[in-house]
Amino acid sequence: ENVDPQKTAFLLRKAWTLYSVTPLYRFHRARLRDYARLLSAFIAAEKQKGLAVEVGVELDVKVVVSSLADLRGSEQDQAAVLVQLSLRSQASSRNSEDKLVWSGWFCSVYGDDLSENVPEDFTCLPLFLTHGAESYTSMVGSWFQKTFDCCFRRLAISPLNLSWMVAMWAGCKLDRAASAVELVFSVPRLSQPLDISYAIHPEDAKALWDTIQKTPGEITQEEVDVFMDCLYAHFHRHFKIHLSAAKLVKISTAVVSAHCDGIVKILQSQYLPGALMLLTELAISQIQ
Repeated sequence: ENVDPQKTAFLLRKAWTLYSVTPLYRFHRARLRDYARLLSAFIAAEKQKGLAVEVGVELDVKVVVSSLADLRGSEQDQAAVLVQLSLRSQASSRNSEDKLVWSGWFCSVYGDDLSENVPEDFTCLPLFLTHGAESYTSMVGSWFQKTFDCCFRRLAISPLNLSWMVAMWAGCKLDRAASAVELVFSVPRLSQPLDISYAIHPEDAKALWDTIQKTPGEITQEEVDVFMDCLYAHFHRHFKIHLSAAKLVKISTAVVSAHCDGIVKILQSQYLPGALMLLTELAISQIQ
């Protein structure tokens, strides 16, 4: 709740690809500048097919590793770590802007379940989000895995967790007019792929959720099930299609949009901690 909207604005309205990361071994926050130099040299070496590159020389990819101190849930959480890759301008002017080409950040928001059970030498930042070319993600991931003896895995989002996201954010109050709540379903076992898109007016979705939720601020699996069953029943009444037989693959709300492949876009700064708390939980469950 203490996140400064100005410091985190660049995280919003971008499509982030999700990964889970096992604890980093002997990661020292005081050495972020050293890590940036070493990662820069590693990327340059990878680009030159393994030819050695001297650490610290001017390279075409500039790496910045920094700390996002605000982005954590509890005192036990480590502050988030941001990695940014920029292409140095080829222009002769030293003052010309570098072009940001890739961003990734490690975070833990209420990740106490993991941090309580690891030795002191380990840093727990189980959720990793990336935006940019897959080739850079692969290089950054390789370097972190070799340097800190950790393991990266793509983090998918199950239909059950997508339905939780819809329920969590369908009833949110927003300052400005909200966009429609949209569910996208994939129909299985067809010769040609078929998706069904189901849009609900935000006020209708909120009114439905308000009739179901018993305790404000708390959500149960039973309430999520009832909410989804009501949406399915309404759709069947009009179109005679059982959506429960299809697979929920994507959801869009005014707060978050998410795809089952593990691609998420967060749209509202005030709900950033809540979204990251849920994603941290998913990342930890994959590690454990």
